[in-house]
Amino acid sequence: MLKGKTVLLGVTGSIAAYKIAYLASALKKLHAQVHVLMTRNATNFINPITFETLTGNKCLVETFDRNFQFQVEHVSIAKQADVVMIAPASANVIGKLAHGIADDMLTTTVMACKCKKIISPAMNTNMYENPVVQDNLKILKHYGYEVIEPASGYLACGDTGAGKMPEPETLKEHILREIAREKDLKGQKILVTAGPTQESIDPVRYITNHSSGKMGYAIAREAMLRGAEVTLVSGPCAITPPPFVKVVPIVTARDMFEAVTSVSREQDIIIKAAAVADYRPAVVYNEKVKKKDGQMSIELEKTDDILQYLGEHKQPGQFLCGFSMETQNMIGNSRAKLQKKNLDMVAANNLKVAGAGFQGDTNVLTLITQDEDVSLQLMSKEDAAGLILDKILSLRTGSDREGKL
Repeated sequence: MLKGKTVLLGVTGSIAAYKIAYLASALKKLHAQVHVLMTRNATNFINPITFETLTGNKCLVETFDRNFQFQVEHVSIAKQADVVMIAPASANVIGKLAHGIADDMLTTTVMACKCKKIISPAMNTNMYENPVVQDNLKILKHYGYEVIEPASGYLACGDTGAGKMPEPETLKEHILREIAREKDLKGQKILVTAGPTQESIDPVRYITNHSSGKMGYAIAREAMLRGAEVTLVSGPCAITPPPFVKVVPIVTARDMFEAVTSVSREQDIIIKAAAVADYRPAVVYNEKVKKKDGQMSIELEKTDDILQYLGEHKQPGQFLCGFSMETQNMIGNSRAKLQKKNLDMVAANNLKVAGAGFQGDTNVLTLITQDEDVSLQLMSKEDAAGLILDKILSLRTGSDREGKL
């Protein structure tokens, strides 16, 4: 995912410094080139050898270290960097960067970087809330730095409050958002639906389906990484929503209809990956329905057809993509859906094909448009999400991206 990208990590004097070893390792596993700079105080919390072992690159501490290749080192590394993250960032280093003080390897290198810079403050609560520190953070934001808000919790000093550095996984997501993908969807508003709906029978039981939401979540995440402003309307799912997207949780088909139609007019692209119930109980009981002798039947009524509504109210230039899961006549049924509901594309799959069913991490899709059917091979849902967005872009711009589809 990060092959060919260079990440520069700046580590300052904080007990949270040890967590950056996990971050450096995670980035390396994504095939990034990782360089670590440390302040001298940071070496009291974690040894530079740890980072050198994890990254395969010399960890730089001293500005005038003579044991390196003959280059102006801080300028050389600054030119390579695609993103800089300073984590944990102490109040001292935040103050230096805010006021242009470059007196060690870390600060001189960061000053020489033209790429995006991300700061993750980590310190005692009283220090973090100090007006001077807050003013310095505002100055850094003014100069284009991204400041990650610290988490609240129990701190190493024994206090409880804001000042805790977020976990390495969170820091990694900030880096991925910046450099993982080309920003070919920047400025686009994309609405994605995902997951199942639940239609209550009584306070205990409901009707639902096997949808996990993984496909919709993968599309939302991919669109976010590519720079889009993403709204994810999600039914009840057991997976964590992607970061940096607006999540609108819903339960019923009616909830989803209202959530989608309230924002649909302003969207550039709508991708309906949710498995919405076609029917719901005509009567919802206030008390649990007790078991009785003999058979029981439940009268059902149709739910709102969200795709039909969107197709009838499609805005000029808006792209509408639906999903179709079939067990027979996949192409025919999906093409009929495309025409009937005024869609631009249908992503279809057959539940009976190995690797294309519910709950799994893979999918086998056919992308159906007015002019063609494009069959994709078995692949991860993350890779499928990328190809879906590639196809949508190609249809909107009139040419297939890099011949992928």
